[in-house]
Amino acid sequence: MKSMEIIVNAPTPVISMKPVVLPAPGRGEDLQVRVSAPAAGHELPIILFSHGFGWSLDGYAPLVDYWAAHGFAVIQPTHLDSRTLNLPPDDPRTPLIWRHRVEDLKRILDELDRIEASVPGLSGRLDRSRIAAAGHSWGGQTASMLLGARVLDPDGGEGEDMSDSRVKAGVLLATPGRGGADLTPFAAERFPFMNPSFAHMTTPALVVAGDRDQSRLSVRGPDWFADPYRLSPGGNGKSLLTLFGAEHSLGGIPGYTVAETTDESPERVALIQRLAWAYLRSTLYPEDSSWAEARHALAEEPNPLGRVECD
Repeated sequence: MKSMEIIVNAPTPVISMKPVVLPAPGRGEDLQVRVSAPAAGHELPIILFSHGFGWSLDGYAPLVDYWAAHGFAVIQPTHLDSRTLNLPPDDPRTPLIWRHRVEDLKRILDELDRIEASVPGLSGRLDRSRIAAAGHSWGGQTASMLLGARVLDPDGGEGEDMSDSRVKAGVLLATPGRGGADLTPFAAERFPFMNPSFAHMTTPALVVAGDRDQSRLSVRGPDWFADPYRLSPGGNGKSLLTLFGAEHSLGGIPGYTVAETTDESPERVALIQRLAWAYLRSTLYPEDSSWAEARHALAEEPNPLGRVECD
């Protein structure tokens, strides 16, 4: 797909600052975040971005740079599983990192005043009524919990509600699906938190899945990554973007030159950049027609890189 077929606003210069340090009593480490935002403009909508396993606030530049240049303030935490922190497996926090991850995103929302004051020129420019949560892989599960997904209790109970009403939309990239019998024995033993329920995920979300993303953690095929869309309530503005030929890195969203990208495709990354931007614009600004126009452009493409389904 030619990038200009999906119309977006013109890019603008971006300011980026790291680390902004947020005190985090009880976490064992202060929370470090990176803030990227347009250098000009006011009432900036916010994206909280949760990285995949092992990454940090320095990852996912292809998405973060694009979204910030096109009008969003993007805030990226470094979660406790980051390789930069090197938490040992026997650390008492390790079994509960999934909870710390969700709490990291909520802490950011609680500390927006501190974040604004810490970034030169940002004070008073954030629109706190228009907040989205996005994430890739484990970060997608983290973001989904702010949208209403839950981790089932060991006895099969529906689990704690950790949703946050301040978050109005989500983008879930290569997000793990249902647990239980759908997990490999290794995953079931090592990652008991990979047992989500999407039954209460009612906040609008764009779910992005690759049709060649075969996880070693699931006994199912690539359709596993569509579960956040298929197993959540309908009629809430959710959409599923299935990318043809995409594996877990979805063409290279973790970084521009990342060795673990097995399906490098700048065109696929560009499509994600633009479609996610359009989805969030129209979800956070209901009068905005960007999402309808983007879907139409994709449907009219003779050799599309993916397809969109809507509930």
